[in-house]
Amino acid sequence: MKFSKLNLVLTTIAVVLVLQSNMAAQTNAPEVHPNAAIVPVPRTDWATNRQALVLQRAKDAPGDYDIEFIGDSIMEGWEGGGKTVWSDFYGHRKVINFGVGGDRTQHVLWRFEQGQLDGIKAKVAVVMIGTNHSNNQDNTEAEILEGVSAIVQQIRTRQPDTKIILLGIFPRGGTFSTQRGKILQVNEAIAKLDDGKNIFYLDIGPQLIENDGSIAKAIMPDYLHPNAAGYLIWANATEPKLKQLLGE
Repeated sequence: MKFSKLNLVLTTIAVVLVLQSNMAAQTNAPEVHPNAAIVPVPRTDWATNRQALVLQRAKDAPGDYDIEFIGDSIMEGWEGGGKTVWSDFYGHRKVINFGVGGDRTQHVLWRFEQGQLDGIKAKVAVVMIGTNHSNNQDNTEAEILEGVSAIVQQIRTRQPDTKIILLGIFPRGGTFSTQRGKILQVNEAIAKLDDGKNIFYLDIGPQLIENDGSIAKAIMPDYLHPNAAGYLIWANATEPKLKQLLGE
């Protein structure tokens, strides 16, 4: 009887030690954070009006388009600083602009879920997104790549007949910086998404900087958003590929 009680006590102690060990291991395990860049979320800040406008734009005018533009404030800027260039290059084409200032990849993915691409049949999608992820430690290069890749994949799934011109993220800041380096590393990776058939990568960043690596205010007054001169460089750089894909 005493022997059985001893065994029971020892077994109980062993079980407790195992449980404590497992709990300690779980406590010391690194916490896993999901990549926010691929988790669709709506804008809830100052851009809600633009977000709603873009979604309504898609809803009100479904149908065939030559080009759809998808991106953040740099893409939205075609309706601001790039308005004249837009008219010259795209006025004779049927185009739709889905750019929203401040957007990150998760916001674009959310709008896709809300039907932004439903009913839209574009021959070509011009896509640039990611600069808003590059601030400080907001996202790693790998996370930005995953977000951009998710957008490309969603376009291919929702619009299988649409060709994609995937633009490298534009350089930003007056001169060389850690942030510029981060963007360059992301661009090197997203360039690999070019398959030569449906996705075509184009990096016009080198055309936006001077020989010493600086960005001229004559092209980007705030070292981030192009003005008319910057949009003209952009339009000229993409026009040959657009004409090819549109069969013009």
